[in-house]
Parts: sequence; C-alpha cells; structure tokens
Amino acid sequence: MTTTQSPAERAAQARAAEVQLAADGIDGVVFGWVDNAGLTRVKSVPLARLRHAAEHGVGAVPCFDVSLVDDSLTTTASSTGPTGDLRLVPDLDRLTPLAAQPGWAWAPADRYAQDGTPHPGCQRGFARRAAEAVERRGLSVRAGIEIEWVVADAAGDPATSAPGYGMTRFIEHSDYLREVLRALTAQGLTVLQLHPEYSAGQFEVSVAAEGPVEAADTTMLVRHTVRAVSARHGLRVSYAPVFSEGAIGNGGHLHLSLWRQGGNLGNGGRGRHGLHPEAEHFFAGALAELPALLALGAPAVASYLRLVPSHFAGAYRCWGLENREAALRLITGTAAGQANAEFKCFDAAANPYLAVGGVLAAGLAGLDAGMELPPETRGDPAALGNAERLPASLPEATDAFEKSALLRQALGPELYEAVLAVRRAEAELFAGHTDADVIEAVRWRY
Repeated sequence: MTTTQSPAERAAQARAAEVQLAADGIDGVVFGWVDNAGLTRVKSVPLARLRHAAEHGVGAVPCFDVSLVDDSLTTTASSTGPTGDLRLVPDLDRLTPLAAQPGWAWAPADRYAQDGTPHPGCQRGFARRAAEAVERRGLSVRAGIEIEWVVADAAGDPATSAPGYGMTRFIEHSDYLREVLRALTAQGLTVLQLHPEYSAGQFEVSVAAEGPVEAADTTMLVRHTVRAVSARHGLRVSYAPVFSEGAIGNGGHLHLSLWRQGGNLGNGGRGRHGLHPEAEHFFAGALAELPALLALGAPAVASYLRLVPSHFAGAYRCWGLENREAALRLITGTAAGQANAEFKCFDAAANPYLAVGGVLAAGLAGLDAGMELPPETRGDPAALGNAERLPASLPEATDAFEKSALLRQALGPELYEAVLAVRRAEAELFAGHTDADVIEAVRWRY
C-alpha cells in the first residue's frame, strides 16, 4: 500500500483479500505497530471487518507515542493524554496468513489522524519518508535485521545451556527450530540462516534483504512468528537486550547496502575494500551520527548492559572489514551484490522503523556532505585504544540525540520530542536500580 491510496482503493483491495482469506480459513486479522519504547502493539478485527478497517482505520490511542517499557506514560508538548484518537490502517500489501496461528492473518499498520492525514508521530511513516529521500537521489537501499532471542522454559530459565553454536543445542531443539523454519517459509520469507547463538537458550535467524520499510515489517513478522511457535512448544521468548547479567545479549544488527541502477555500491569501486564513493560517504555519515543514533537503535536502559567492549556488540565508534567489535562492520561477501555494512551496536529493543529511518537520514547527510570514513580499525578497539567509545548509558545517548539537529529535522518535531521524552523518562524510571533489577524488570517486556 502507498500513502496515495484513497480509502475507496483500500476498501477494494480489502474486499479482494477477504475472499482469499476466507478460502484459507482465516477468521481474523492482526494489525501490528511498534511504539517508541520498542514494544510491538497489536489490535485485531474479524475478517468481516477488514474492509471497514482498510477504508476507515481502527481506533488507536495516541498515548502510545509516550508509553514506556512498563506501560506507564510520560508527556510532551504535543501529547494529549486521554484525549483524541488515531486510526490504524493496515498495509494490505503485506497481509500474511500466520502459519503458527491458524485462523489468523497479520499486517503492519500505518497511523493516521482522524481526518485521514498521516500521523506525524508514525514511526513507519518516518521510515518511508527516509526511503523516499534515498530514492530521490537515484539510489536504493537493501536492508535486513538479524533477530536474536532467548527461549526459556515455563519457570523462566534458559531452555538450554548447551554450547553456543553447538550441535547439542541444535539437536535438543531441532523440532522447535524446524517449525520456526517451516512457519517463516510458509509466510513467504526467505530464511538465510537459523542457528544457536552464544548465550544460554539463545538462537538467531536472518532473512533475505529487502527495501528498508519492508525489512522493518519483516522484523515484526518474524518476531511475531517466533513467539507463536515458541508458545506452541511451551517455551517463553525474550528479545530483551540482556537476558542474564554478564551474558552476551540479543542484538538487532541492521545490515544495509546502497545500490544504483541494479549495482551494489559496496563493491567494485576504487575505494577501500571496493567501496564506491557514494557508499563511503553514506556509511561515513551514519558512523559520524552513531552516538545520537543509539537513542533509536539501542533505546533501553538495558541496551547499555549489552553494549560493552569485547562482547561482539560494537561498543566503539569505528569501522573495519569483518571486524565484529567495530560498531560498523564492513562485509564484502563472496559474490557480486553481497556487500553490505552491519550496524552491530543496535539491539532487539529497537523500533526497527526508527532504527532504519535514522540510519538512512544520517547516511544521506554524509552523502550530501561528501564525508569520508576515518582510518580503519583492525582488531579489538578495546585492546588497541584507538577508537572512541560510544555512549555507555541511555542518558549519554539521549544527550547526543537531543543535540542532533539532523535527527530532529528528519524525524519531525512531534516524533522527535516523543522519542526524547520516552528516553528521558525510562532513564529516570530505572535511576538507582542495579543491573540485575533492570534485567529482571524488562526481561519479558520485549
């Protein structure tokens, strides 16, 4: 769906979808969006109401713009408290029957004001505007977000402590992983990898790259699906940045490549490691803005319990070829078109639309300014001592975000102020708490 569709066009599209969904045994449709605290919210309608929802939207409380991870609320100058209403409008181009929830389909939603104009606080709308700004320069972006999670038993303990990446862990949960793979594939997604990760009970899945808004949509769909499959196996899921104190946490690494006329600008160029000038300028812009971008990509107090040196989290503002301790890891790949940059400092608490939109805005600023990447970091920057440490706490990242004129302009005043207010309020919410307290408080919120 494009934002230029009229309500009548949306209704016509829904009418055709209802026929097919009814034939597929679908009874209801779930609409999903992600708030500024990084929590995925949903509303649903019976299938017979899909046409009405597509034409008129479904009511949604505006206060979710200023909700925190514990469902408490903060305020901004534009927030209206209990007053007012927005409309959730499903994007029927992404309408997907849910393989792990028979009888249900899913679609991401845009948020509109009641007069039909786009809500300025809509995070998905922000990501779309950023992608359109890239396209106006004759470029395109392919993106994907790695999804890591911890599965736990009914008591809340990691479901396996077998070695990371280990055969034992894979065999112990092979039926579970097979169902995850089958469900994602049945929903039209191309799974690239599915494997055990480092921490106890941790797994990771990555899917094929696509457009930036589509990649954020897919992140929502994958996480929804993994949670549903897990529930069918009696398992609980946590996407929290850190599940256990001192352990490697759940990343939400953003992979991104820049293209022009079907050619990947990350290889075949004359720059370092084959970069074309546009790609170097773009990645340099994102790297320069990373301290402020952390407020979007590492948005929680718990994010900074994950973002520590020598934990594969990218705690330093530097870049390097295949350097997993650099915040920006350059990947050349083994075939044409595979080159991309990985933002390792982002985690699974991030709203994917804010994360990808923010990186696009920063990258375009670097492109327009002709910025160059600094010298490459080879090896662990913590040992080398040659790189700047990224913010080590949410208040530090929020200070950088507050000073960023670039992100203020890109997000627009309403969305920018809402994000800033939520970050400040969550920092205050957990002020004085121990690391263990923070982990316990948010473990099951994401």
